[in-house]
Amino acid sequence: MPLISQTAEYALRAVVHLARTTLHEGAPSQTLSQIAGATQVPPDYLSKVLQQLTRAEITSSQRGIGGGFKLSRAPETISIYDVVNSVDSIPRIRSCPLGIEAHQHLCPLHKKLDAAMAHVEQAFQETMVADLVSSKTTLCQIDS
Repeated sequence: MPLISQTAEYALRAVVHLARTTLHEGAPSQTLSQIAGATQVPPDYLSKVLQQLTRAEITSSQRGIGGGFKLSRAPETISIYDVVNSVDSIPRIRSCPLGIEAHQHLCPLHKKLDAAMAHVEQAFQETMVADLVSSKTTLCQIDS
């Protein structure tokens, strides 16, 4: 089971790309095809992801000549959690996964699994997009 959905992965790729191009190249916006090419995300799928990011006010879009997508906020103010949560949610275990009504509390196994997901959630909240862009170690280099 993947930690995050493919949609969340694509959203992170797009946001990191936009942050990188804004910070390092000074590009005011990127077209859908530029983002798709750099992130290796199918354009039709990426269009839907960018719509969700725009609704969450992480990106903004402008139509017409010189239009495209850009970040709505500084990369220092956007957490990985913000991006992931805008398109999907991090799975948490709130009740018995087997649906047994008598199980008022989670069993030890599911408590541990949920605690691990809580740590992931916290790490995502504490990591800003700017941290990924400014990292000396290139994380999953997708555009060169």
